[in-house]
Amino acid sequence: MSPKQAVATDPYFPDHGDVRYRVHRYELNLDYRPAPNRLAGSARILAIAGGAQLREFVLDLADFKIGRVLVDGRAAHYTHRAGRLRVRPARPPAAGAAFTVEVHWSGNPKPVRSPWGGLGWEELEDGALVASQPVGAPSWFPCNDRPADKAGYLVSVTTPSAYAVVLGGRLLTRTTRSSSTTWVYEQSAPTASYLVGLSIGAYREVLLVDGKPGAVPQRAWLPTRLMPAFEHDFGRQPEMMRLFEELFGPYPFGEYTVVVTDEELDVPVEAQGLATFGTNHLDGARGSERLVAHELAHQWFGNSVTVADWRHIWLNEGFAKYAEWLWSERSGGPSAQRRAAAAYAVVAALPEDLRLGDPGRRLMFDDRVYERGGLTVHALRLAVGDDAFFRLVRGWTAVRRHGCATTADFVAHAARYTDRPLAGLFTAWLHEPALPPLPGI
Repeated sequence: MSPKQAVATDPYFPDHGDVRYRVHRYELNLDYRPAPNRLAGSARILAIAGGAQLREFVLDLADFKIGRVLVDGRAAHYTHRAGRLRVRPARPPAAGAAFTVEVHWSGNPKPVRSPWGGLGWEELEDGALVASQPVGAPSWFPCNDRPADKAGYLVSVTTPSAYAVVLGGRLLTRTTRSSSTTWVYEQSAPTASYLVGLSIGAYREVLLVDGKPGAVPQRAWLPTRLMPAFEHDFGRQPEMMRLFEELFGPYPFGEYTVVVTDEELDVPVEAQGLATFGTNHLDGARGSERLVAHELAHQWFGNSVTVADWRHIWLNEGFAKYAEWLWSERSGGPSAQRRAAAAYAVVAALPEDLRLGDPGRRLMFDDRVYERGGLTVHALRLAVGDDAFFRLVRGWTAVRRHGCATTADFVAHAARYTDRPLAGLFTAWLHEPALPPLPGI
């Protein structure tokens, strides 16, 4: 399904997003002062009404002071409670009509509460970053916060000139006036709100791969003192990119950027065209190289092909986990079969109370979603053979490029690449809590 066809409320987060309209483009103009952690912003949101006249609609936005709200240039009535900005236009857009929303807000950004702790905007010791998966985007800008509503972004951020601003996408301009610098980025590919990444810090830029023909531009931003360890730990990322393009199809975006922030992070932060790592992911010995592979693989699985709703998160995490095993297999480490055997032993020792194809909100980030997800992909590979499997994967990323998908979409897609019945395999791995046997173990 394309993002324009996905109109159902996300069952895991029914209080996020609004299916009565879709967004085509966000234009964000932000001013951030790190010392007082002060954010002032304006958003111009270009949207399209759904199948009925839009007498009211909702934007997700955390507890900021609202300056004004306009719809098609006219002041709109609004209420702002519990992270929901409800807007009643003076002149409601007709069914299917394009309309423009303008919102001005300001305040001290902070993470929004979730079952997994704070999500979204995170103030650092010296700077800030955004880690929004799955519902943290409203912590810093007004949005239709559901993964199926993907849009283009133009983002302008002004900060003191001592700081670099890094977003996923193409840097259009960087302009310094007095003691402030304005950075303007564009991400033209459709992007889910949770995948709009941002890092602000005292970083130095490093070019890993330039934009020569046939090569994906790759760069990094990090503190100067971390450079020696970074050059070793991320030294094989360009080789990973070449491998994943061979196995998964062309890289789906214009560039890829990594940030190493000057703090420890529990896990790297995924965003479209961007991944953020912590100092703890550098050791000078490639101890976190599997995570480098995992985050890069998400550009295909999760960012270009995005889940239609969060029930299908295994499509993101299972393939990213399997990419770790493929990189190991192709770079001289243990084979994917050996990695699968190790993962199987781990999962087999855990409770069998998770249905991978719909794990429920409480378990959507459980380690078993990742490990059993990778095992499911490996089981499919064993069932259909390498030739059909990799054609299947490249076909999936091509057909669903920049769109959204469900588990049912993937099951139907896989069936086109083999004469072997796959219904039993997918039922056992995705819909039954008991762990099926894995061939070769």
